[in-house]
Amino acid sequence: MAAIDEYLKLDNQLCFVLYAGSRAITRMYKPLLDELHLTYPQYLVMLVLWEDDSRSVTDIGQRLQLDSGTLTPLLKRLESQGLIIRKRLESDERKVIVALTPEGKKLKEKAVAVPKELFCRSGLGEKEFMALKDQITGLISRMETRSGECEK
Repeated sequence: MAAIDEYLKLDNQLCFVLYAGSRAITRMYKPLLDELHLTYPQYLVMLVLWEDDSRSVTDIGQRLQLDSGTLTPLLKRLESQGLIIRKRLESDERKVIVALTPEGKKLKEKAVAVPKELFCRSGLGEKEFMALKDQITGLISRMETRSGECEK
C-alpha cells in the first residue's frame, strides 16, 4: 500500500513541480515587466513580434498556444499602449496582421534586460540552463505525441 501512496504525494507530482516553478518564474518576471508596463502574457506577444514584427493574429496565437478569445484582449491593450497596430489585409479581410509601432520597436532595447536578469537569478550556468530548457521542451513534446499510448 505504501507504494501506491507514494504516487499520490503532492511532492511526487511532476505537474505540481512544473506549476510551482512556473508561478515562481512568473513572480520573478513581474517587477521587471512592471518597468516595461507589460503583463507576462503581453510580454510573450511582444517577444513573438520582436522576432518578426509583422504577423497574423492566427500565427501569434499558434506560436503562443493561445486562442483568439484570449489573444484579442491582449492585442487590444498593446494597441491602446501604442506598441502595436492591427490591420486587416485588403486581399482577405478575415485576416488581421499585427505589426510593431516605432514605440514597440524601441521597447525591445529596454526588454533585453529581462532575460539577462532571469538568467542571472536562475543561478545556472549557460550549459545547465540550456540543458534544462531542452529537457523540459523534450518532455512536453514526448507527452504531446504519446497521448493515450500508456496502459491503464
